Amino acid sequence: MSENVSTRFTKSVLGIDTNARYAHQPQDLEDRARAVLGSTDIYAEEEPTVTEWLSELVPTKSGAAHYLRSLFPSAFWIQRYNARWLLGDVVAGITIGLVVVPQAMAYAVLAGLTPAYGLYTSFTGAILYWVFGTSKDIVIGTTAVGSLLVGQVVGRVKANNTSGSTSQEVAHTLSLLCGAVLLFFGLFRLGWIIEFIPYIPISAFVTAASITIMSTQIPTALGITGIDNHAPPYRVLIDTIKALPNIQLDAAIGISSIVLLFAIREFCSHMESRQPAHKRAWTFASSLRLTFTMLLFTLISFLVHGRGDKIIPKFRIVGPIERGFQEIGVPRPSMALMQQVLPELPAVAIILVIEHIAIAKAMGRLYNYTVNPSQEIVALGGANLLSPFVGGYVCTGSFGASAVLSKAGVRTPLAGVFSAMMLVLALYALTGVFFYIPKAALSGLIIHAVCNLITPPKNLYKYWQLSPLELLIWVACVALAIFQSLDYSIYLGVGLSLVLLLVRVARANGGFVGVARARRVPREVDDNVSKLARDLITTKDVFIPFNRQDSSNPAILLETPYPGVFVYRLHDSYNYINQALHVDILQTHLMENTKRTSDEEYEHESDRPWNDAGPRDKLLSQHLPYLRALVLDFSAVNNIDITSIQGLIDLRNLLDRYAAPDTVEWHFANVQNRWTRKALATAGFGYPTSQNPEALSKWKPIYSIAPITDEPVPAQNGHHGRPFASSSDEENRACPSFSRSTTTLENAVENAAISAVDRPFFHLDLHDAVDAAVRDARQKDRSDSI
Repeated sequence: MSENVSTRFTKSVLGIDTNARYAHQPQDLEDRARAVLGSTDIYAEEEPTVTEWLSELVPTKSGAAHYLRSLFPSAFWIQRYNARWLLGDVVAGITIGLVVVPQAMAYAVLAGLTPAYGLYTSFTGAILYWVFGTSKDIVIGTTAVGSLLVGQVVGRVKANNTSGSTSQEVAHTLSLLCGAVLLFFGLFRLGWIIEFIPYIPISAFVTAASITIMSTQIPTALGITGIDNHAPPYRVLIDTIKALPNIQLDAAIGISSIVLLFAIREFCSHMESRQPAHKRAWTFASSLRLTFTMLLFTLISFLVHGRGDKIIPKFRIVGPIERGFQEIGVPRPSMALMQQVLPELPAVAIILVIEHIAIAKAMGRLYNYTVNPSQEIVALGGANLLSPFVGGYVCTGSFGASAVLSKAGVRTPLAGVFSAMMLVLALYALTGVFFYIPKAALSGLIIHAVCNLITPPKNLYKYWQLSPLELLIWVACVALAIFQSLDYSIYLGVGLSLVLLLVRVARANGGFVGVARARRVPREVDDNVSKLARDLITTKDVFIPFNRQDSSNPAILLETPYPGVFVYRLHDSYNYINQALHVDILQTHLMENTKRTSDEEYEHESDRPWNDAGPRDKLLSQHLPYLRALVLDFSAVNNIDITSIQGLIDLRNLLDRYAAPDTVEWHFANVQNRWTRKALATAGFGYPTSQNPEALSKWKPIYSIAPITDEPVPAQNGHHGRPFASSSDEENRACPSFSRSTTTLENAVENAAISAVDRPFFHLDLHDAVDAAVRDARQKDRSDSI
């Protein structure tokens, strides 16, 4: 009673008739089904509701508990920690510590900070990641790309700085904001958003960043001063070439360090192939080449300069470094500084996340485990949020360091704690040694580390083979970074990739398909099984595009399912972007290949609309069939919107006028989404219309049934299924063919309708949809001929 009252209220006051969408649906659909199926159980579709959707969003107690447990992955494995794991983690942690120390110091220079800040940054990632991370092979710390971005942000903010903030304060503020944003995305499990950033812009950015880094380090490696490292890379290279006559003694150290690093790498790689039994030892030796080179040139610098309070450097050295965590404390960024840093935040955050997730997924594939992107973002956000408190700047997963860690025999993420101990040792015991490190050697180390990040030509050729347009995007991004700015290149790449995606969606047309009579032929072998297989060879109907733009043999004979029945397959999603294209293709093809059911009646020719060219010559169209049915294959469609539905409604109205007094049947195959089915049904699709009693009387429904059981066989994802028929059941299998066999119902009590009987035009698959359309079209032709 209350429901009727609310219905009358909404209709009289708001003008909303909640039952209007059922006005064109025949009321006897269930009665018709019972008449055909007899005692077989029927099934009526239960449409989804907004309340049901909202209830799915409400967290449950078990879901909340699972979420809290997932925030601390370490709780799942720390209880099983053992001595063998400890030994592997200690060795791997010490190894990576020896690699990270010189690397972090070198990358801090890229950020425009002193080398100690690189050690602060690497410490936070190492000490925190094991608690929240889901990969055992990841090393969070300083990276070349991240440090370069920080250096550029620091340079731009200081150039426009009105508050007098130092480079350290700018770097700390950037890390604090990045950490807060990333932690928010991670806690709310929004890691899927990073999938909007395609691979090509990232590849181009990494290559452009490597070129930019090398261009900024070449002057330092050669001892050339006075070069603006914040200028575009092409300008830096031109200025460096002009200043070549001014090279200093630093060039000997810089060039020799680069040569030595490459020589050690190539020698170890050669020995790995020559001595496979000692491959791990040579890999370990290669991973320590950075540490060895840095110690060697530090020793040379010490021998050249000696001890003393007043040292006159023969070449530029790092100089004094304060001992311990001198910058530890609570960061207090001003509001003005935060406003200046915020515009720089998107590019930095995007690169940090993409770089980290790419490494984590690569390591997971390599060592057969899965990573949780959202949880990785939690770990990354926590590390960046903590970093300013100990004096560090932004950090993310490091390609090189992670590769070394994975090859060093790491067993769990706890190895990061032991590498953090090495960083603490360096900060408290080795700062006196760091004084003598040549800056040219640090630049050589950076150049050597980033040159491997440049995309090789073979990969570019692969891009060309996979997608030429995306290669052009790659070239445009790299060119913009070289001649303009690095951060603009990531925006350009993402923007062009999204434009390309939208264009592909907008122009993703469908195609009409025909039927080919196919049969499967097994290999001939003289045994009883093969003899039985030969006896069971039957034909089946397969659907192939008429335009032959697929991989099928163009010589195969294609037929229409039945005169006046057309099958249209959507190759991609159906939405407001491409609905006009699909509607135009459907309308043009259907009207060109059919004739009107009845002649148009105009009292005067001048009554014809100005855009109507009039009927075709009857001699040209007399061989064409009447339009009976349209079958849409929605296997590639998941969601549908109002604009696209309105396009179908407009086309249906047009075709109904074209086929009057008959009604064109619309059959849909493979509509899986319940909300899409509801939307189509609300628009009047999925069932015959009650507005045309004559057409409704000619409709002969057909239903698909299947056995039911009280003990369903459990299957994956919570669904139920039954095993495939065994070989002994082959004799009972019959290959379906359109309208060639009648259905007999045996043991009807044990069967039930598979699909909803109140949505008879929504079919399980394309074969069922075409079969139903052909049956109805044949029935109409028989009725018209009587």
